[in-house]
Amino acid sequence: MNDYVKRDLKYIWHPCAQMKDYEELNPIVIEKGEGVWLYDIHGNKYLDCISSWWTNTLGHSNKRINEAIKKQIDRIEHVIFANFSNKPAIELAEKLVNITPSRLKKVFFSDNGSSAVEIALKMSFHYNMQKGNTKKKRFVALSDAYHGETLGALSVCDIDEFNKVYKPLLLDTIRVEGPDCYRCKYNCFRDNCNAECFEVMEKRIIENHEEISAVIVEPMVQGAAGMKIYSPIYLKKLRKLCDKYDIHFIVDEIAMGFGRTGEMFACNHAQISPDFMCLSKGISAGYMPMSVVLTTDEVYDCFYGDYNERRSFLHSHTYSGNAMACAIALENLKIFEEYNIIETNKEKGKLIRKLTLEKAKSLKHIGEVRSIGMITAIEIVKDKSIKEGYPWDMRIGYEIYKIALRKGLLLRPIGNVLYFIPPYIISEEEIMFMVDTCFQSIEEYFMKSTIF
Repeated sequence: MNDYVKRDLKYIWHPCAQMKDYEELNPIVIEKGEGVWLYDIHGNKYLDCISSWWTNTLGHSNKRINEAIKKQIDRIEHVIFANFSNKPAIELAEKLVNITPSRLKKVFFSDNGSSAVEIALKMSFHYNMQKGNTKKKRFVALSDAYHGETLGALSVCDIDEFNKVYKPLLLDTIRVEGPDCYRCKYNCFRDNCNAECFEVMEKRIIENHEEISAVIVEPMVQGAAGMKIYSPIYLKKLRKLCDKYDIHFIVDEIAMGFGRTGEMFACNHAQISPDFMCLSKGISAGYMPMSVVLTTDEVYDCFYGDYNERRSFLHSHTYSGNAMACAIALENLKIFEEYNIIETNKEKGKLIRKLTLEKAKSLKHIGEVRSIGMITAIEIVKDKSIKEGYPWDMRIGYEIYKIALRKGLLLRPIGNVLYFIPPYIISEEEIMFMVDTCFQSIEEYFMKSTIF
């Protein structure tokens, strides 16, 4: 066992993992990255087809972003963000307001996605308390939702793997059955339905609107649920209903913002403007922790006044508005514009989908290939005819993940769902390697498996 691996196992507790598994599959220590590739200390390379947990937009060790960091670090690395500011933060805030939906006019900085969700929930609740809407103390979230892993964020999650043990500590959230287009109860198809499944949400909001502060959703794609993609009409209906009952609409774009779905932001597919937008991951191109919450002038004005009035929103993070992270985000957005990343993503996404569908035809255990923009997901099922799936503990995806690693591909399955979310700079040749290697790994698993 390599010395670095021994030291890792001795001192580090890795996230989202059972550390006992690491005794069998040791931590892979990465030495460097370049483009879509990661290189370990043994010289092995892996195509990072999940963008290192969905963060990396423009490839590892991007030369332009590296230069932006070098320039910024010689100016100021970080400065207290209370009564002080910095140029990159100001420029980034202005840029974000200009490219996000029209209602969003103010930017609140933080340092990770879970915190952004906490901030949006707190702002919504606090706003209602200051407005005298004292009954509005609850939030609405979808089944299978994932919004982060701090206690407030977990309260609006619905994946037992993450939040079951903490339920006694969590907020009393109104849980609504969300869209499931693969197993649609209405026998509809996401591309031409009228979001008939929205009737469940509509009923719950009508019944409980007086006590609802906000509804929070992952727009267009429920990521940790297995990349469940649904109709933009659902979002249109939700925006209209929230307006009718004076309820805040929060979109969690942490994973899907910055081009992942084929639009700059996922809610653009529905042409709706939320009251709060949470952004992280792709905002800083996978380089540094950063998040923001954008909100409306109406929300901002509710907290505006003399300090003695105690109207301030007293939520802070040490690294809010970090100058280096903001400089990275600015360069990231400049590259998006100069290279028309959104349009090139659409073409690359079509190629990934086409190749994946071709490979999936001959495999009886591929239930659905679903895609949007630069996201393509493959759901493995026991019986395609009745769409019978597998629970998390079957670890099918994990076994395929191990096979793929040996072939030089980094997958990060969600239970029985494999997916591609590569950096946007991926080439056609690399796309072909990614898809081919994934299906080789699936086929190898089926050949060895006794489950089927």
